[in-house]
Amino acid sequence: MDPTAPAATYSWVYWTLAVLLGVAVLLLWFVLRKSRRLPGEHVFRACRLSRGNRVFPAQVVISPTSITLYHAQWVGRLEESIHMAHVASIKIDTDLIFSDVFIETTGGQNPIVCHGHTKGDAVKMKKTMETFQSEYYR
Repeated sequence: MDPTAPAATYSWVYWTLAVLLGVAVLLLWFVLRKSRRLPGEHVFRACRLSRGNRVFPAQVVISPTSITLYHAQWVGRLEESIHMAHVASIKIDTDLIFSDVFIETTGGQNPIVCHGHTKGDAVKMKKTMETFQSEYYR
């Protein structure tokens, strides 16, 4: 770049940088909007640093009647749900930093697998599910 050249000759560089910055801001807004916390009292979000949760962290919503795993995607979202009456077992696998929660059904089919929760959240999830199961079967 010639320091004596007029600024107008480099205006295309500024416009290109402005457009790229605008696209980056829109992309960041889209990712943050898709991964916002779901409403509810018993909602557990996975950490973004864990596997499978880098862009859109998974969320587990526990209600008195069901357990639902929400995983946002670029287009749409993936939902897995188990009725509280069909929960057979809850397994927590704790690694060095994060814990994985496996929720198995009475039918023996594919369990719901929740990666990347803290140990405290995993224990709280299990305790909440067991409390709701106890209330359901009273």
